[in-house]
Amino acid sequence: MSELITAELVDLDLSAESKEAAARSLAERMAGRGRVTDLEGFLADVAAREAQMPTGLDGGIGIPHCRSAHVTEPTLAFGRSAAGIDFGATDGPADLVFLIAAPAGGDADHLSILSTLARHLMDEEFTGALRAADDPAAAAALIRGDAPEAVPEAVPEAAPEAEPEPDAVPAATAGPGAGSADTAAPAASFKIVAVTSCPTGIAHTYMAAEALAKAGKEAGVDLVVETQGSAGFERLDPEVVAAADGVIFAHDVEVRDRARFAGKPTVDVGVKAGVNRPAELIAEVREKAARGDVSTPATPGSAPMDRDGEAGDGFATRLRKWLMTGVSYMVPFVAAGGLLIALGFAIGGYGIDKAPSVAEHFVWSESASWAALLFQIGGVAFGFLVPVLAGFIAYGMADRPGLVPGFVGGAIALTVDAGFLGGLIAGLIAGAVVMAVQRVAVPPALRGIMPVVVIPLISSAVVGFLMFLVVGKPVAALQKALTDWLSGLSGANAVILGVILGLMMTCDLGGPLNKVAYAFAVGGLAHPNDGSLKVMAAAMAAGMVPPLAMALATTVRGRLFTRAERENGKAAWVLGASFITEGAIPFAAADPLRVIPSAMAGGAVTGALSMAFGCTLRAPHGGVFVVPLIGQPLLYLVAVLAGTAVTTALVVLLKGLRKPDAPQAATERAQAPAESTPVAA
Repeated sequence: MSELITAELVDLDLSAESKEAAARSLAERMAGRGRVTDLEGFLADVAAREAQMPTGLDGGIGIPHCRSAHVTEPTLAFGRSAAGIDFGATDGPADLVFLIAAPAGGDADHLSILSTLARHLMDEEFTGALRAADDPAAAAALIRGDAPEAVPEAVPEAAPEAEPEPDAVPAATAGPGAGSADTAAPAASFKIVAVTSCPTGIAHTYMAAEALAKAGKEAGVDLVVETQGSAGFERLDPEVVAAADGVIFAHDVEVRDRARFAGKPTVDVGVKAGVNRPAELIAEVREKAARGDVSTPATPGSAPMDRDGEAGDGFATRLRKWLMTGVSYMVPFVAAGGLLIALGFAIGGYGIDKAPSVAEHFVWSESASWAALLFQIGGVAFGFLVPVLAGFIAYGMADRPGLVPGFVGGAIALTVDAGFLGGLIAGLIAGAVVMAVQRVAVPPALRGIMPVVVIPLISSAVVGFLMFLVVGKPVAALQKALTDWLSGLSGANAVILGVILGLMMTCDLGGPLNKVAYAFAVGGLAHPNDGSLKVMAAAMAAGMVPPLAMALATTVRGRLFTRAERENGKAAWVLGASFITEGAIPFAAADPLRVIPSAMAGGAVTGALSMAFGCTLRAPHGGVFVVPLIGQPLLYLVAVLAGTAVTTALVVLLKGLRKPDAPQAATERAQAPAESTPVAA
């Protein structure tokens, strides 16, 4: 195992004037040591993490960090700036800068050492020794913990860890160094349990734990912290939780098993509040306990993505977090199902969607059978998109009790042809219904069966009623009206019709309007003529634009997107080329006000050009795999490229106009389940 930091990774005369320049200077040292394989890609990941939340801490510390596929092993670089560099801390610029690079998979031992370092950055003796270090080797030794005579127990050896749970944010108790009863002052009458977590689980998670532990000591309370980070997994003892008088959540990703803390006075804030104002949080939870306030924050299953007391966290912010929870779980289905469908088209041709079920007819030696197998597996995976989206939107709002009504509502959305938009509506309805049921006071004897029996029963019935009888009928009526309207336009100006088709194909990305336009186009193939073949060509061309544009945008301006979005962009190339418009859903759900209008503009351009060029198409599906069946194929590709360019330019422009501190669409929080959604310290 290589050393985490060496003298070559230390710069005691860091001359950078901005945080970007500081990160680049330190990253270049990492690249020179072979720890970073792609400098620009790694810096883009650092910038994306910085955009989620400034990494400056009070006390003159900057701690830019990220997980990145471009990192070969956990690495730390340290720079000391005489002039100071602004990392967004409230008390001014940072003179101590730590650049932490963690590989996507993460090395358990090294990540544990990094988490311990994060705690010690809250120790003035440790940071003072770093400011006084006179050569790089001495500074590196201090950080590694090789100089105990200079800084006693600066970075103790990492404790053994349990195996992290897959696809989850691992958890670990803060331990003696983070305020356990072993090192705290004599047992206090007031007991607090706290949970800290952050998107990458490397730095802020453990800094918040250390800050809360110290503040608890000073306040004379018994405070124990569970760090849901990257350095191990061990939940708080249930007896400790049961005995607690109050709870503090300092988190930027969902709290795992939040229901454990139900029925207690709770303060719920972002992780940085735990670092910067721990004493205020302790005082606030004590005040809530004195008032007997155990309302919404302590309700079992209350919104795991919700924040209380953080600036800018209004309804719109909470709505974005709920949507991104659904997207983060849906993304693997989009990628797996879409790529399998694309492979089916590539091997078997555009007619593979008409193949019989492989369960009834499969010939091992025929490529057509294998193509049909891939296509049908992909179709099954795609069938989960809307239920998973709805289910985990409800989960984001109401935790696990929201899953059943969310999945039920999403499945009904498919039954009534409400599509993607129906799934969004179903998820929000399910979450709202569950949250309303949870607010009803029930006798203590019934609380045990509420999340298992009562809540799923009542919420599923209510959601099903609304989706079948309230939401479904208007969507069906809208589809019929739009179909009739389009039929009336079929003989009108072809370019206008192309614009309308392009707008409808891209406005809801596979939802009811998209399906109406597609059904209108496919219906014309039953009695093909020059006009109906042009309509089919325009519809498919426009439907290819959104995912292709998102793929291109994440390639040309990757810093405007999170790492999860850039990974989704790679799959979107194939999805767009295969005419799978749903490949743009993760981007649209995360940032609808920028992505959807841009997609509609590009779709309108493509539809108009396809009709103006007189392009025709005899196949109902297939994307670029059916180019031989397209009339005017070169001009058809020009139309698709033109619309893709328009959408890409608009997305890049609109995202570039965001305020620097605007939340990223797909932050690493979406990586909580998958990394994750969606799609993310």
